Amino acid sequence: MPKDPDLMEKIVSLCKRRGFVYPSFDIYGGLAGFFDYGPYGLALKNNIKNLWWKQFVTNREDVYGIDSVIVTKKEVLQASGHARGFADMLSECEKCKRRFRADHLENTNKCPECGGKLGEARHFYMMLETHIGAAEDEASLAYLRPETAQGIFTNFKNIVDSFHPKLPFGIAQIGKAFRNEIAPRDFLFRLREIEQMEVEYFVKPEFWKDAFEMLRKEMVKFIETIGIRTDKVSELEISDEDRAHYSKRTIDFEFEFPFGKKELYGLAYRTDYDLGNHQSSSGVDLACLDEETKEKILPHVIEPSLGVDRSFLAVLCSAYTEDELGGEKRVYLKLNKNLAPVRAAIFPLLKNKPELVSKAREVYESLKLSANSYQLAYDDNGNIGKRYRRQDEIGTPFCITIDFDTLEDNTVTLRDRDSGEQTRVKIEELIRLIK
Repeated sequence: MPKDPDLMEKIVSLCKRRGFVYPSFDIYGGLAGFFDYGPYGLALKNNIKNLWWKQFVTNREDVYGIDSVIVTKKEVLQASGHARGFADMLSECEKCKRRFRADHLENTNKCPECGGKLGEARHFYMMLETHIGAAEDEASLAYLRPETAQGIFTNFKNIVDSFHPKLPFGIAQIGKAFRNEIAPRDFLFRLREIEQMEVEYFVKPEFWKDAFEMLRKEMVKFIETIGIRTDKVSELEISDEDRAHYSKRTIDFEFEFPFGKKELYGLAYRTDYDLGNHQSSSGVDLACLDEETKEKILPHVIEPSLGVDRSFLAVLCSAYTEDELGGEKRVYLKLNKNLAPVRAAIFPLLKNKPELVSKAREVYESLKLSANSYQLAYDDNGNIGKRYRRQDEIGTPFCITIDFDTLEDNTVTLRDRDSGEQTRVKIEELIRLIK
C-alpha cells in the first residue's frame, strides 16, 4: 500500500475531535511520544484488551493471568540482558541537533531534515531510570520496565508452586512498558509509554515448533477477531542478525499503515534464555518436574507479544471509511460491533417533545439493564441527520430512534451503520438485534 499521509491526518483529527485520543499535556504544548485516551478511545482499547484476554486466557485451561509491577529491580534487567543490550544506535545532526535512529536512515551521513552532516552513530540506552528510597545512588537505582515479560519470568516459580501446572502452560499479562525512544513518531505507532499483551508459553524443548505454530495461528485468529484487515497483514521471518538477543526464531506480523509497512506484532522463540539467566543470577532453582519422565527440566518459551496501542491504530486504519450516503459524503468507522465504543445510540426524534423524550429515556434505561457490558448512548443534540453522522464517526453499529409511531405501536426505527438502512422493529426485539 502506498504511503497516505492524508489518511493519517484524517484519523488523528477524528481521534481528537471525537474523544478517542488526545496529545498528553496538550495545554502545555504536549510531550513527544505520549498520548492520553479519551472516553471513546478508552472504551475501544478496553474492548481490544478484553477480547485478547478472552481468547488467550479465559477460553484456555493452560494459561494463568498475572499483573506484575512496573518498577523493576536492576538485577532483573541485568540478568535478562536489557541493562547492557537494550539500546539503539543514535546519530545527531551537527547543524540542527535533531537525533535519529541510525537504522532508520537512508543516508547515514546526511540529515534527512536540514541536510547537515550527521555525527558518528553511538549507543542510546532506551530504559527509563528511577530511584527507590531517599538516596539517589547506585544502590537505589531501578528501571521502568521496558517489557512486561520479565515480570512473568520472575513469577514463574510462584505460579508453579501455587498451581502445579503441567507442561505446556502459559503465563499472561497486560501492562504498561516504557522505552525512551530516540524519535517517537507516527501517532500511536512509536511511543515512549506503551501497553503490551503478552503470553510466555512454557514447553518442553523438543515441542517448541508445535507450540510456535499453534500460537502463530492464535495470533492470526486475533487479527481477524478485532477487524484488522488481513489483506494488509503479512508475516516476516526475522534474520539471525536482526533478532533480539534472547530469540532463536522470530516472526513479525507487519501491517500496511498509511505511513508504510511496519511491525504490528511479534512471535518469538526465547528458548530457556530468560529462565536460565534468572536461575543463574538469583541462585534459585527454576526447573520444574516433567510429569512423564519424573525429571526436572528448564522449560523453553514461546512468546506472542501484541501491542495494545498498535492494535488500536491498526483497527482504526482498517475501519476508517469514506463513502456517500443519501447524496452526501460521510465518514464512518466500520468497527467490529464487539469493539465499537458504543453498541447502540438511542434518540428521541425531537428533543422539545416531552412525550418522545420520556419514551426514549424509558427505552434507554430498559436496554441498559439488559445489555450487560455493552455501552449504550443517549443523544438528543442536533437534528437527526447530525446525530447519525456523529455516531457513524465513532463507529456505533446501531441507532434507535423513538418517534410518534413509537407512542402508538411500540415500534422504533433501527438504523444500520454500514448500509444506512432503516427498519421498524418492536422495542422488545431490540436487545436481541443489537446483540
